[in-house]
Amino acid sequence: MHTLSEILENDGQPGSDEALLKHAVDCSPFIKRLMAGDAALVKDILANMHQPLTESDMRSRLDAFEISDEAVLKKALRKLRQQTLLRLIVRDLNGLADLHEVMQTMTTLAEVTVNVALQHHSTWLEAIYGEPLGLSGKKQTLIVVGMGKLGGGELNVSSDIDLIYAYEEDGETRKLTEDGKKDEGKTLSNNDYFTRLSKKLIAALDEITEDGFVFRVDMRLRPYGSEGPLASSFAMLEDYYQKLGREWERYAWIKGRVIAGPAESLAKLLRPFVYRKYLDYSAFASMRDLKIQIQRDVDRRDLNDNIKLGRGGIREIEFIAQVFQLIRGGQDYTLQIRPTMQVLGVLANKSLIDQAVAVELQQAYIFLRNLEHRLQYVNDAQTHDLPTTAVNQGVIAIAMNEPDWPSLYTKLEAIRAFVSGQFSEVFAVQQSVDIVTDGDIEQLAKLWKGQLDEAQMILKLGDLAYSAPDEASAIITSFRTSNKIQHLPDISSKRLDELMPAVIELCGQRPNSNETLNRMILLLETVCRRASYLAFFTEYPHVLKRVVTLVSASPWLAGYLTQHPILLDSLLGSNPYVDQSIAEQEAALMAKMQSLDGDTEQQMNALREFQQACLFSLACEDVINHIPLQKLSGLLSDLADMVLRVVMKVIWPNIKGKHCEVPNFAVIAYGKHGGRELGYSSDLDLVFLYEDDHPEAREIYVKFGMRIISWLNTITSSGLLYEVDMQLRPDGSSGLLVSSIESFANYQRERAWVWEHQAITRARFAAGSSTVGDAFESIRLEILTRPRALQPLRDEITQMRQKMKKAHHYVAGRFDVKHGLGGMIDIEFIVQYLILAYAHNNPKLCENRANIHILRLSSVLGLIPPELGMQAADAYHELRRQQHAMRLQGYADAWAPEESLAEQSTTIRKLWRKVFYEPLDSVNT
Repeated sequence: MHTLSEILENDGQPGSDEALLKHAVDCSPFIKRLMAGDAALVKDILANMHQPLTESDMRSRLDAFEISDEAVLKKALRKLRQQTLLRLIVRDLNGLADLHEVMQTMTTLAEVTVNVALQHHSTWLEAIYGEPLGLSGKKQTLIVVGMGKLGGGELNVSSDIDLIYAYEEDGETRKLTEDGKKDEGKTLSNNDYFTRLSKKLIAALDEITEDGFVFRVDMRLRPYGSEGPLASSFAMLEDYYQKLGREWERYAWIKGRVIAGPAESLAKLLRPFVYRKYLDYSAFASMRDLKIQIQRDVDRRDLNDNIKLGRGGIREIEFIAQVFQLIRGGQDYTLQIRPTMQVLGVLANKSLIDQAVAVELQQAYIFLRNLEHRLQYVNDAQTHDLPTTAVNQGVIAIAMNEPDWPSLYTKLEAIRAFVSGQFSEVFAVQQSVDIVTDGDIEQLAKLWKGQLDEAQMILKLGDLAYSAPDEASAIITSFRTSNKIQHLPDISSKRLDELMPAVIELCGQRPNSNETLNRMILLLETVCRRASYLAFFTEYPHVLKRVVTLVSASPWLAGYLTQHPILLDSLLGSNPYVDQSIAEQEAALMAKMQSLDGDTEQQMNALREFQQACLFSLACEDVINHIPLQKLSGLLSDLADMVLRVVMKVIWPNIKGKHCEVPNFAVIAYGKHGGRELGYSSDLDLVFLYEDDHPEAREIYVKFGMRIISWLNTITSSGLLYEVDMQLRPDGSSGLLVSSIESFANYQRERAWVWEHQAITRARFAAGSSTVGDAFESIRLEILTRPRALQPLRDEITQMRQKMKKAHHYVAGRFDVKHGLGGMIDIEFIVQYLILAYAHNNPKLCENRANIHILRLSSVLGLIPPELGMQAADAYHELRRQQHAMRLQGYADAWAPEESLAEQSTTIRKLWRKVFYEPLDSVNT
């Protein structure tokens, strides 16, 4: 059987190519008409139906036409479309191709036909007018951007293609005469030249000839729509999108992708417009408004059975995916992707939507897109409407492998109900009234807007349990009438009006109501000009409750959030830094760094934002769930170690003159970091070591060390990462920034002061080469286990304590938790003495740098009175807890009334006397 009629008149062997073709024809009258007019198509499909059509196949088929003019070009492109659609339809309807192949093949067809048509028309037009040159003298090229499903690699079989044309620079063409002079008669401005080229390209694809068309071309997404120029310079594009770009255009540009011409410069130009630097929760309202407009059009045109635009249709799945891209894409480059299926997968991996929901949305998308294609296979029509006749319904049911239409429709309705439900959940309109519990939102709104007199305001605030209602009234009035609030943009002012009634009530519910109100207003003053942050609170009212709780509990936390409002986003879901392993967090951070490779400023900002988010997450967990102090300090120390590892990995590949792939270099942590007792605002005491025989090793590692310090303590637009102190390196601030293992060992053995050996008791390897880290640990153990004469050691340490006492100012009636007599410093000195004095016989003292552990171990070993040692360990823990609590309350120095910690202080003084054989007071005389 070779002819179409012969194939259709015979059933054919089940599973045979003829039977497969007949099944496709039964579902697609379009391909029946196509083959009836061209016997070569029948031969081609029978020979090739089991092979996908690749880009190289398409180009080979076009090359066979030997294109020499526009007529041949148009015929070649249209014949290629016929061949492509026929093969796709037959393969898809018989289960030989999946949705991905269908979308990718159609996308490839569009890209190939655009590029081939552009190549030929550019050559022909240049032959007439010469090359278009920019003001820089550089030859200009037409850049073609595929929007919508073409940009996303998701083109359907009967889709329009949405295009935008651009070129980099204005200028003019240059055509030379035979004697080498410029032919002024053939000169066109670049805009005129590219407009002509654009029209030629559109005609090559869109014009209907005896062979049909290739793609209908839609240019309405370009700047100024149908009224705008066909091709725009970069300068014009930048000006338009900065000044006039609308929210729906941001949504459209998510899918925008250059399919012909240089891509990177245009992507860089438009990325700030599409993906905002800050989390953009205004996108919810914008997308919601866009959906409402679409729904009005659906209702007006009675399109409720439209599987693209109607309830639970393809567009709703796309909106669910893309709203998160608009909100977070500027912060998270992994969301700057185009295919809907991939976006849903990334959202699930990041826990932005539930994993099971994402999978079901993906399955719904596949079903709806497959149904869309089968509707279009019938007559090659760009339709998304369900059939209304029984005959057509039966055809579609067969094409979807369903026994009948009712069965198919039942499945479709279940899918649309699920999609619609998820859409409603994501875009649910949250109002501040959801937070207000006293049912009097109108009165609260009047209170905020100044529509109550002062007496009424004070009375109402008293009813809300404000401790000082007159003071609260003054705070609210001052905020409302401030110059900043009076000059807010309309959208920010409107959102603040929606928010403030809930803020006022929630603050009144806190025991420190006035302080909480004041802190919340300071936060709102910081964020109010960015409507997106106010939108965040209205979209997620439960987060507003949580923020009020946090700022009420800790002025330090309130200040940190006010300083870094981007951290509000971390309050949405689970606590990733607490819930995920260090390895998972480090992998995510490295992926972020790699995505920003080449942009040091962005990498440094991303690193700071990551560290701030982790620190803030821990602080929130601490305030709400009271993390044990030792665990918290350990997590903060782990975070610092992780940051150091990532910084080293990012910096080293860019060190000039480096001689190895992995640096033989280690970062050693001292002090609180070394003892794994970091607090929220602790700086890092670091020492850099290397072990490398390369003749230029020291110079290279000095550069490396300087870069590490710069990355840590440079203040960028996202703030500071860590303060770094390098004074504990050999010879202090006058010493070399980096030391070889050999020189470090020699220094520690021969020249180091006792206080430097005290410091090394808390030092540990933090990041870098484990080989160098092991070498450091060997030196450390050697130094700490060296036998020492006890009395000279006691004298050195007590003298050092005396010097420290003189350097600090003591206030009568106050106990300085760190520096006071019987404070934390004294425990640290005691522990350091115990290690230096007894580690040569008790090397276990060197294994753990935590002071509490060493005190308890010393008690067990009998180095100090056991009961007193355990009491001192408990006392030290209480002092650390007090210090931590004071820091959360915003105090730079930790202190308490003398009597409140007298028991702990007395215990530590007793231990000092037992260890040093003299009262602590005498040391400080």
